[in-house]
Amino acid sequence: MSERIYTVEEHGPRIEAFLRKVIDLAGFDLDFDVATGENPHPEIEDPELVVRFSGPDVDLVLGNKGELLLALEYLTMEALKMPSDHHERLCFDANDYRMLRIAELRLSAATAAERVKRSNMPFRFSPMSSRERRIIHLALRNETEVRSESAGTGPFRQVVIYPAGMATPPEPPPRPYGERPHGDRPRSGGPPRRGPGGGGDRDRDRGGRGRGGPRRGPR
Repeated sequence: MSERIYTVEEHGPRIEAFLRKVIDLAGFDLDFDVATGENPHPEIEDPELVVRFSGPDVDLVLGNKGELLLALEYLTMEALKMPSDHHERLCFDANDYRMLRIAELRLSAATAAERVKRSNMPFRFSPMSSRERRIIHLALRNETEVRSESAGTGPFRQVVIYPAGMATPPEPPPRPYGERPHGDRPRSGGPPRRGPGGGGDRDRDRGGRGRGGPRRGPR
């Protein structure tokens, strides 16, 4: 990440004011700290700001694949009016959840790739955010027998792993809003999100090698 746009001095007070209001209204028993981003996996995630949560209700925040944590992150991005291409500059975490999630996604990618090699059939992950899709793409970037692509729109944007020689099929029309995807459903990527980067662009996710593809990962 080249130029630093988000700093604790300028954006910390705005983040704190917004989160205090949300936490008080929701009745959560939580505390948090806004700090300059540090990450042991800068090639995957390199945020400028990290918000770390603690307190009695932190398990609630991390429940269901961190759904509430990611929702708070997304709402804060909206409050700051961050453009979608800046979303990776802000990261919410608690109990090192993000590092554990990265490890889980990388393992899921490797397991799915082996399945595709054995079956010679595509594998679809469950819907996930652009940040998590990018982790899958990066985990497979050195594979020669398979390739990963992203497709779908909004909360249904997913990763598909194809055999390297298989052509990408045409994408079906977008699903009506609120309709859940069907078909094979090996899971590991967590629930569909309407959070950051769920976007509708059909270009490659940064770090990936293709366009187009659905759903989440093997356990």
